[in-house]
Amino acid sequence: QVQLEESGGGLVQTGGSLRLSCAGSGRSFSNNGMAWFRQAPGKEREFVAAISRDGDSTYVRDSVKGRFTISRDNAKNTEYLQMNSLKPEDTAVYYCAACVSPSVMTCTRGGAMDYWGKGTLVTVSS
Repeated sequence: QVQLEESGGGLVQTGGSLRLSCAGSGRSFSNNGMAWFRQAPGKEREFVAAISRDGDSTYVRDSVKGRFTISRDNAKNTEYLQMNSLKPEDTAVYYCAACVSPSVMTCTRGGAMDYWGKGTLVTVSS
């Protein structure tokens, strides 16, 4: 079992930055691929970014490429999402998730994730 807890959400103006953190506990954190998903009001949940177990491979959705960076620190059992140049359309609840698959591409699919955090709200004002 893996427990995940997000932090770092909040209100920011367009063009601003936030860094989300996801602290993991329980089953060995480094055994899991990690990802971020988000769900905007009235919309379906969507994939944002994923990172492999060792951090060497990452995958980011096109709409946030060049603005968002995913990273992890296995020594601290923590995953991060650095978000720069934020836009109002980035407003959503952001969820941290973990998957046991060795393939980072598998961890881009919500249905393949094994563990989820409760989410943290990011609001970008125009």
